[in-house]
Amino acid sequence: MPRGKRSLPRECLRRLAAADLILHAGDFTTTAVLEDLRELGPVEGIVGNMDEAELRTLLPERRVVEVGGLRVGMVHDAGPSTARAERLTAEFPDCAVVVYGHTHVPDTSRVGGTWILNPGSPTERRSSPRHTMAELEIVENDLTVRTYVL
Repeated sequence: MPRGKRSLPRECLRRLAAADLILHAGDFTTTAVLEDLRELGPVEGIVGNMDEAELRTLLPERRVVEVGGLRVGMVHDAGPSTARAERLTAEFPDCAVVVYGHTHVPDTSRVGGTWILNPGSPTERRSSPRHTMAELEIVENDLTVRTYVL
């Protein structure tokens, strides 16, 4: 999320404002960023390793939310890349989607019927070649995942 002089790209802001729900996989960095996102719409988030102490009192490390009749698991640090998808499906067995953060590298993989999703980051790409975000569209329990390059 925005640090220093970084800000969310316009396309990201447009998509967030149009969303029914914003899911954030951690690294808000400050409470002000969480509050800014809440001005755009409802937010479900988890704490990341870069988040200030106040956020650690407000947000859980893991959570499961129901979205459009589907369960979505959320965790910031999903551990090593080896067998990550399998590990996440085991940790969130009743979820149709598991969203994770930390790496800032986009990931849309599938294990059985479970989507494993890392949206990347719109502001801090680290080792990813591009800034990205992801969108989940749920219509009558049918799920579509899209990753957008910003």
